[in-house]
Amino acid sequence: MAVQIVMDTTGDSRHEFDPADPVAVAKAERRFKQLTRDGFTAAVRTGNGRAQLMRNFDAATEETVFFPRLQGG
Repeated sequence: MAVQIVMDTTGDSRHEFDPADPVAVAKAERRFKQLTRDGFTAAVRTGNGRAQLMRNFDAATEETVFFPRLQGG
C-alpha cells in the first residue's frame, strides 16, 4: 500500500492507494498534480532524515509527503 501525506494547518491527512489498482493510481496521480499545482512541494524520504523533491508522480513511491508553501510575514 502506498500513501500520500498532505501537511496543512490542521496537521496532516493520509491518502492510501494500491499501486496495483489502475483506478486508485489515477486518483493518486490527479491528487499529486492538483496539490503541486496549488503550490505544495512533494517529497519522498530517502533515508536517515533526508528527502528528495518529486516533480513527477511515481506510483512506485511508497510514501510521498506534500508540504504547503511557506507564508512570510
